[in-house]
Amino acid sequence: MREPVREPVREEVVERGDGRVRAVRVVCAVIDLICWLFAIVLAVHIFLVIAGANPANGFAQLITSWSAGVSLGLRDLFTPANDGLRTLLNDGLAAVLWLVLGAVLTNVITRVALPAGERRLWYRRTVR
Repeated sequence: MREPVREPVREEVVERGDGRVRAVRVVCAVIDLICWLFAIVLAVHIFLVIAGANPANGFAQLITSWSAGVSLGLRDLFTPANDGLRTLLNDGLAAVLWLVLGAVLTNVITRVALPAGERRLWYRRTVR
C-alpha cells in the first residue's frame, strides 16, 4: 500500500498595517492607560485611608489631591460615619466607573472608526 503524499505546509501572516487601524489602536490604548491610571490612584487612596496612613505625609497628600481630581464628583455620595468605609464606597465607585468608561469609550471608538471587518481583527494567521 502506498503512503499518501503530504503537501508542505504554507503559512500566511496577514497584519493590518494601514494608518487608520494603527491610529485607532493608539487612541484606544491611551484611553485605557489613562482610565487605569485614574482607577489605580483611587485604589491607592482607598488603601492609604483604610490603612491609616499619615495625612501629613507628602505622598499621602499627593495621592489625596490626585484622587480628589479624578473622583468624578462622588466624594460625598455615601456618608457613613467610618472614614475608611466612606472612602471605599465613594472612591471605589469612581474607580469602577473609570474602568467602565474606558471600556465603553474604546468600544465605541472602535465601532465607529473602523469598518466591520477590521474592528477586532488586527492580526490573523492562517495555515494552508
